Amino acid sequence: MKQDKPDRIQFIIKRDGTLVPHDGRRIHNAILKGARAIGLADAELATRLTERVEAALVETYGSAAHPSVEDIQDIVESVLMEEGHVEMAKEYIIYRHERSRLREAKAPRFDVTDNIPYRKLYEVLRWNVEHECHTVPALNRLIARGDFAELICAADQRYDDELKLAADIILGRLPDTRIVIVAGPSSSGKTTTTIKISEHLAREGIAFRAMNIDHYFFNIEAHPRDEFGDYDYERPHALDLPLIDEHLSMLLDGKSVKTPNYDFKTGKRTLDVHPLQLKTNELLLIDSLHGLFDDMTRSIANSHKFKLYIESLGQLRGVDGAYMRWADKRLLRRMIRDMQHRDMGPIETLTHWHYVRKSELTDIIPYIKNADYVVNSDLPYELPILKTRLFKYIRSAATKFHQDPRRLDAHIRANRVHDLLKPLRGIRDDSCIPGKSLLREFIGGSEYTY
Repeated sequence: MKQDKPDRIQFIIKRDGTLVPHDGRRIHNAILKGARAIGLADAELATRLTERVEAALVETYGSAAHPSVEDIQDIVESVLMEEGHVEMAKEYIIYRHERSRLREAKAPRFDVTDNIPYRKLYEVLRWNVEHECHTVPALNRLIARGDFAELICAADQRYDDELKLAADIILGRLPDTRIVIVAGPSSSGKTTTTIKISEHLAREGIAFRAMNIDHYFFNIEAHPRDEFGDYDYERPHALDLPLIDEHLSMLLDGKSVKTPNYDFKTGKRTLDVHPLQLKTNELLLIDSLHGLFDDMTRSIANSHKFKLYIESLGQLRGVDGAYMRWADKRLLRRMIRDMQHRDMGPIETLTHWHYVRKSELTDIIPYIKNADYVVNSDLPYELPILKTRLFKYIRSAATKFHQDPRRLDAHIRANRVHDLLKPLRGIRDDSCIPGKSLLREFIGGSEYTY
């Protein structure tokens, strides 16, 4: 039955349905990778097994057939088992599974319409329904029966799994990737996400270096002011973009730079403060609202950048049936963070928020289409915690601005958040929140240093 030179499959069907010439080298490389994983760097063995797979394809489908990629992978697994290479077959199955996970991770970037990742939203909603936290009444029932701690554990695990997958993609793109950019709108959790991804990479032996883009703000008086004396520092050009781009280019060339230092309490920048240099094979990790804005990394080739976009893609419905807006959730995060770390009261954050949204809609959110990966940072357990800290300010703002047409945005937003939070059960004790939770970035008590 065995032929010296069996007929070969000429064409195969890719996963997107297109017909392409069959390349047996792909089979050979995959088998060789499996062999190396168990300590058998044997190219001759891989060649022999590849020939057996080619013959099995013809025996199974005929030389004129067009098997799919999945069909071919099934045959590879079968041949490895039949030939007695059980451990190699296991490694191949693991390799196949990992490739599938990477494809799934990339899928959302091709599923963005009107700047909304609809496929991702469906996954979030399904998760929330399964964990009974998709509505305010459901969340209240979960709290009442004592399942809040279980929700925290499940939500943190979901978030961490997404970051693990992002790290896997980065590892698969080495050594081309030199910079990992974590971008997204205000208070989406970029800093914690950057730290956690660096932890995943470190566990795989990948060295990294963080770069704080916030230090590149111009002095606050350089930004325009409104009639209330509030500064608009939310636009990308509030940052010294040419200097950022210059420093990034120098770092990738192996040169040393001194980054500025920005004091948020004084609004002042000092140049040439923090020395920074990338070591050989060290990745640069940066988080920034405007990380995907072209001018920030204009001189860096796209092949050297991994672009991650993060947003709080919550899917929680209030008692009126309306979904909470993502920006409103992030507003609550920023209100408490600004109060604790940026010398700004919650009402000030609320009245400044129209600047935040203006910049997001024009300079941040549209760039989701350029991302390599999208992370959902929403934590279904955070609202009961945030309510106890912020509801008195929201309640005050709901009435404070009702006759002030200049504060219409703050009035509408405060009323909307007030109506959603009012029937929600609050939780005052935050001891159930782990020290490495993303929520700690905002409420304090994190094990990370920000």
